[in-house]
Amino acid sequence: MINTFLSSWRAAPRPALLGLLLSFCAGFADGALVPFFPLWASSEAAIPVGAIGLLFGCYAGGELLAAPLIGGIADRVGRRPVLIASSLGVGAGFLALFFVHGVAATAIVLLLTGMCESVLHPTILTAIADVTSPSAHPRWFGLARVSSSAGQILGPACGALLALLSLRSVFLAGGTVLVLGGMVMLLALDETIGVGRATGDDRHDAEDEEAEEEGLSALLPAFRDGRLAKLLLWVVLFEVAGNWIEAVIPLYAHDAGTLTPSGVGALFAYAAALTVGLQMLVSRVVEARSALWLTVGAGLATILAFALLAASPAMMMLVGAVSLCSIGQMLVGPLVPTAVNALAPPARRASYMAASSVAVDLKDSLGPSIGTALYALAPRLPWIAGIPLVAIASLGLGAAIGRARRASSAGASNRGTGPEALKAESNDLLVEPGN
Repeated sequence: MINTFLSSWRAAPRPALLGLLLSFCAGFADGALVPFFPLWASSEAAIPVGAIGLLFGCYAGGELLAAPLIGGIADRVGRRPVLIASSLGVGAGFLALFFVHGVAATAIVLLLTGMCESVLHPTILTAIADVTSPSAHPRWFGLARVSSSAGQILGPACGALLALLSLRSVFLAGGTVLVLGGMVMLLALDETIGVGRATGDDRHDAEDEEAEEEGLSALLPAFRDGRLAKLLLWVVLFEVAGNWIEAVIPLYAHDAGTLTPSGVGALFAYAAALTVGLQMLVSRVVEARSALWLTVGAGLATILAFALLAASPAMMMLVGAVSLCSIGQMLVGPLVPTAVNALAPPARRASYMAASSVAVDLKDSLGPSIGTALYALAPRLPWIAGIPLVAIASLGLGAAIGRARRASSAGASNRGTGPEALKAESNDLLVEPGN
């Protein structure tokens, strides 16, 4: 079995494996930033609690400003240059945070860093989708989450040690890892655009021509594809509320005297470790379940996490809450990029992935801003307000993903199974049970 597993990894497409590596680097940087930024801002930077979310919003705001303009650029100039430039740009932004002083300078650095980050995650997923077959996308996207979570274990763990010296030094570690990831992409990544696309497919050729003719409008698929727009609306609602756990717990636990800054880093490292250890197992156990079943399960887990936090900021409640939140993300996380990719024409795959990243950017902007504002009014208000929001969003998200899955299944049955599809399937890393 070990030999089969190793041979499967050796046979896996190299761009997909490099995508997993870059996901790890990005996860490390995010894991180093998110838990410690509120603590750094409130202690070392003397920023009011109510304004911390606005600084988070600058980071996400850069992504929101850039995504409509450059989000689909990987469909035009290629995946490789975009991944190299974006990873180096985000890494440089993290390094700059170590040196900047003052609210205005921090806001500018975060804005520019967010602009570079706007194309990083969607292009990673696009490159993976380019070289793997559609039937394997849920598993590969699950592996991308595992890789990112592995980084989010080491990021907070490393940050917990560095926080003993200075909270600012955490940014130095995150930036260094992403710059190294960009250098690896420069040296080892091959271009993936057009890989795996069947030759002689008139429908794909027509889509290529249409994408070239439409220019900038092809970068805004959410405004032209109603199915995608509805899907992303529910993603935003679900993720904004879920983000409150990540954004508010550092302040909630610190103010209650439950955790030190290092303890906060250890808590989030534990949450990421759960994802690394259980993501693929959970995905395999529930792979036959409907999208609605999965999103409702994720919603119930998140609601229970909010209930625990509303009850008490005690250690056991914090651990239980982040555990339940991690389980919820394991259930719903791989579904969203899979559904978006199912809706995307091959010639606009990066554009659609970039549109989905806007939903994540809104989560990173609205989540901390709203969450910390509610926390400033009352410490338990984010948890109480989040329960009905998550309940509604999980139902809507399940219905939207289900429709995207049905559309993908109908398209696959129309395309049939030709030699190119069989060849692409043989290159997948993970095989079906029993094979």
